[in-house]
Amino acid sequence: MAQTLRQTGLHDLHVAQGARMVPFAGWEMPVQYPMGVMAEHLHTREKAGLFDVSHMGQVLVHPQSGNLADAALALESVIAADILTLPEGRQRYGLFTNGTGGILDDLMFANRDDHYLLVVNAACADQDIAILQTVPGVEITAVTDRGLLALQGPLAVEVLSRLLPEVAEMRFMDSRALTWNHAELWISRSGYTGEDGFEISIPDALLVEFAQALLSCDEVALIGLGARDSLRLEAGMPLYGHDMDATVTPAAAGLGWAVSKARRIGGSREGGFPGASVILPELATGAKTVRRGLRPQGRAPIREGVEIFALPEGGTPIGRVSSGGFGPSVGGPVAMARIPAEIEEGATLYAELRGKRLPVTVTPLPFITPSYKR
Repeated sequence: MAQTLRQTGLHDLHVAQGARMVPFAGWEMPVQYPMGVMAEHLHTREKAGLFDVSHMGQVLVHPQSGNLADAALALESVIAADILTLPEGRQRYGLFTNGTGGILDDLMFANRDDHYLLVVNAACADQDIAILQTVPGVEITAVTDRGLLALQGPLAVEVLSRLLPEVAEMRFMDSRALTWNHAELWISRSGYTGEDGFEISIPDALLVEFAQALLSCDEVALIGLGARDSLRLEAGMPLYGHDMDATVTPAAAGLGWAVSKARRIGGSREGGFPGASVILPELATGAKTVRRGLRPQGRAPIREGVEIFALPEGGTPIGRVSSGGFGPSVGGPVAMARIPAEIEEGATLYAELRGKRLPVTVTPLPFITPSYKR
């Protein structure tokens, strides 16, 4: 039996705008518009791109005791991050991990005064909510009556300020509740493109109206999943299910920074999350393989699954591409792969492509310079 795909509140708008819709994580989502993926990518880098990310999971976590610190400590039992010290009105990145040290999902969590707001990946939302429901002392509410938009690009703040002037005061990773047309919007200054921008949670009843208000600005264009992927790849941002999964540790994924000092060996709240006995020693000594950037020579992109070799004649693969494609802003192909940690930047490796081994250069991440508002 064919799976019934869920639709976001902007589905009809996407179709009216000529979007090519595809299945994605159980949802019917726009992969591109008539402008095309490359033009959408460059538009976001130059102006402002509007992304429908309503498929992402939004979850509220309240402490049963009324004390937010209790909720923070409870969440730290399942999330490898420092939640306790996150100030009100701020957001942080974290990881759900399993007992063997692998990553079950990555997420954002925000301190909203008396509760936390979590945003998780669509494909992992049911799993994550099930995990959270096992945590004692907290009440878990899956948000089902709001959509989520991401406005990204150098002109995003100028555009959004026309509707909500207060956003101009926000810094990167600030999280605020602001009012528009008598409704409360939950806004963070963040995103997944490497550009300045905002993620905006909006009641379903106002979702289309708010999106149309943004699209009425000449600087704004709708952007699909295709360009979202190339934008995050250029920004060196890992994608769950590709650059990390339940078999990949935070250190190997290049995400050790998400496990802050307080949760590490010798920290004030050392460990206490699933897989800590694997994750913490590896963070202290370094992973044997780690996610790195690759720049293929020539114009041919190397994509996920392509094997990487140390020698042009092949032999045993030393890694495999986890994300790859053409970087429109970079002007050439870019990729990420987990390779032995001892390989230095600037080294030449070889990617198997159509029976030939294409030279690739180990390159620092990200491939572009992020433009976040600090």
